[in-house]
Amino acid sequence: MLARVCARLNFTVHSFCQMTNHYHLLIETGEANLSKGMRQLNGQYSRYFNRRHALVGHVFQGRYMAILVQKENYLRELARYVVLNPVRARVVSRLEEWPWSSHAMMIQSVPPPDWLQTDWLLSQFGASRSAAIEAYQAFVAAGLGLNSPLKRVRHQLLLGDDDFVGRHRGEHAHEPLSDITREHRRILSLTLAEYESRFADREQAIFAAYFSTAYTMKQIAAHFHISDRTVSRIIQRIEHLQPRSCTFGRTDTG
Repeated sequence: MLARVCARLNFTVHSFCQMTNHYHLLIETGEANLSKGMRQLNGQYSRYFNRRHALVGHVFQGRYMAILVQKENYLRELARYVVLNPVRARVVSRLEEWPWSSHAMMIQSVPPPDWLQTDWLLSQFGASRSAAIEAYQAFVAAGLGLNSPLKRVRHQLLLGDDDFVGRHRGEHAHEPLSDITREHRRILSLTLAEYESRFADREQAIFAAYFSTAYTMKQIAAHFHISDRTVSRIIQRIEHLQPRSCTFGRTDTG
């Protein structure tokens, strides 16, 4: 199922681990389509699971948790965290005892499937394949006594340095991130008070807040003490005057 989803939606998996009641995937998306892929994957698996066990209803509890990761600085640490899960949970004492992760494929004990990208991660540890695998194994082993990199997640969504976080928040968001819940977009976006203070023109502040996609018209109207209809008229008027200038404050997610 994962192979089909990766092929259809241009996903690349860098690390994975299936646990007893959940799973971890470290995915690189070629397009802003994470939500679509996860719906397909979880939906197909749920239908298969229910058929196999003659059950009905939800298989997974709630929505999946997604974190946007800075590849260059944090992918190595997060890949290590993912495969160490069964050892950290004390399900096994050694990684080699848990076959349901990417670890064996990364160290070449098992051939990796097409959807698992091993070359990029190993290239971070050495020029030759054998040296890289040895260094990777040492890196993973050293992670057992370390805190989870997820403790450094900022704004409940972003794992990266200051520049990375800045690029994905508020008016500094340059990359397409349209594929995420409104709650996540609100975390990434400026607050309504910040929009109000950053724009001398009140209507421009309303326009920017609305096109951040983080707030509904009703929420904007309540903050600015105006009606929903007034917010709608402001947006339509400014959109008509500058249809190609809707860039400030936008936080499309994916």
